[in-house]
Amino acid sequence: MPLVFIISAPSGSGKSTLVKRLIEIDDNLTFSTSVTTREPRKGDVEGESYEFITKEEFVQLRDCGKLLEWAEVFGNYYGTSQEVLVRAEQQQLDLILDIDVQGAAQLKERLPEAVTIFVLPPSRDELANRLRNRSSDSDAVRERRLKDAGQEVLNYEQYDYILINDQLDESLEQLRGIILAERCRQHRARSDIKTILKSFRDGDDTK
Repeated sequence: MPLVFIISAPSGSGKSTLVKRLIEIDDNLTFSTSVTTREPRKGDVEGESYEFITKEEFVQLRDCGKLLEWAEVFGNYYGTSQEVLVRAEQQQLDLILDIDVQGAAQLKERLPEAVTIFVLPPSRDELANRLRNRSSDSDAVRERRLKDAGQEVLNYEQYDYILINDQLDESLEQLRGIILAERCRQHRARSDIKTILKSFRDGDDTK
């Protein structure tokens, strides 16, 4: 079973950029590409940003129990296929998922050992500025995202770690530190520890 990291944040907080940068510097980590029914945006790459499918295809996956979690956001469906866990295990890689609060809660129920990380913007004003700098959203959508962000940030207590994304490079180092620390937790390294201890017992000449 791979080590699973769930990262959530209000839209515009920079979590997607953080995850992309993290994947580039961590060879032992793979990204879970979500499926979605929304239309591709400028810069989206099929199979990397999302797997774009129809609502009919999404409903079929959901009703067949092939999604670990799913949610409806701004009239579109988003979800995580069970196949991402299978692929990560086959590749012997840890898995990171970029999903919203609703999906994170569902996934945590299915995978209690998953590590959860919540990314906060430094302030509401800064989040508004970042959303304005995104050319893909209308004024109405930006206002709705800001309103929803006010509710989403209240869920921070449900997460294991909080990361305030003020300076990108610093935030990236903090995120990488969380990943490395979790890999070093005793219960995750138990099999390696047993092997090391056995080597000491086998090599003890005083026995």
